[in-house]
Amino acid sequence: MYLLAFVGACVLVAMAPGVSTAIILRQTLRAGRGSGMAATLGNETGILLWGLAAAFGLSALLVASQLAYDVMRVAGAVVLVVMGAQALWQTRKGAPETGAEVEEAVVPGRRGPYLAGLGTCLANPKAAVFAMSFLPQFVAPGQNVPVTLATLAVVWVLVDLAWYGLLIWTVDKARAVLGRPAVRRRLEQISGLVLVGLGVRLAVEAR
Repeated sequence: MYLLAFVGACVLVAMAPGVSTAIILRQTLRAGRGSGMAATLGNETGILLWGLAAAFGLSALLVASQLAYDVMRVAGAVVLVVMGAQALWQTRKGAPETGAEVEEAVVPGRRGPYLAGLGTCLANPKAAVFAMSFLPQFVAPGQNVPVTLATLAVVWVLVDLAWYGLLIWTVDKARAVLGRPAVRRRLEQISGLVLVGLGVRLAVEAR
């Protein structure tokens, strides 16, 4: 019963748009399904690490320390603003005309998108706070808390992978339309503004 409720909650959390969704969609639109999945795997690595940290009490240190929280909050905000500014700068330079050129110019490998997903997740202190407050609600009485929390973290990652995989597949199928230079340039502008806005909001928000 607890597990089913947890899976349902994870689906709702995954569907809620946020930083992770913005990063993954941007990578998919720019360079295709492989790039989007690389960003997803990076994000889910971060989610798993935060979940394991919550399981073993490490996230509590971050939650308890205002200085550590603020440092991570500012660092995460800087990462988002820089990524958003880069996206906006790319639109000023003009977009390549073909999908092959996009793939070559933007993402020569999967390391960049993976690190983008991982970095934005790990630099977001709200992910740590969320893991600390979200996962323990689904630990049944009498269960081994660290083991159960670690298991829930893995389930959380699997649900995320399923949702983002479906989202990436859908967006990739629409790239014939979304990949047109004018449309792609507009989407890049929107994604850049969204990332900058998320970064600014993270910077000014108090815990």
